[in-house]
Amino acid sequence: MRNNQYGRRFCKALYLLTFSLMAVSAVGQESRKLVAAPAPSYPQLARRDQLTGTVKVLVTIAPDGHIKEAKVVGGHPLFVSATLDTLKNWKYASSNADTTAILEFNFHP
Repeated sequence: MRNNQYGRRFCKALYLLTFSLMAVSAVGQESRKLVAAPAPSYPQLARRDQLTGTVKVLVTIAPDGHIKEAKVVGGHPLFVSATLDTLKNWKYASSNADTTAILEFNFHP
């Protein structure tokens, strides 16, 4: 019975820690101002075929404001490279820590 109590306390503590970290991450993201955000170019092949699509990217923003890492979460493969190329030129305001964001890019002819 005593081990069960410790297990419950441990689970509660782990839950509270996880929730706290998520809240800090969300607050940290709100404070990052976007300084430069050029739009991705619309690929010629997609324009020719009048394709539309969306690309979602999980980005890690370095303290200096540049995109440190970009991981494609989903989207049309034809638009992925244009999106990733553009993110190399994005810049956020400086911060004291890495932050993350999910970005969504919509492509229309």
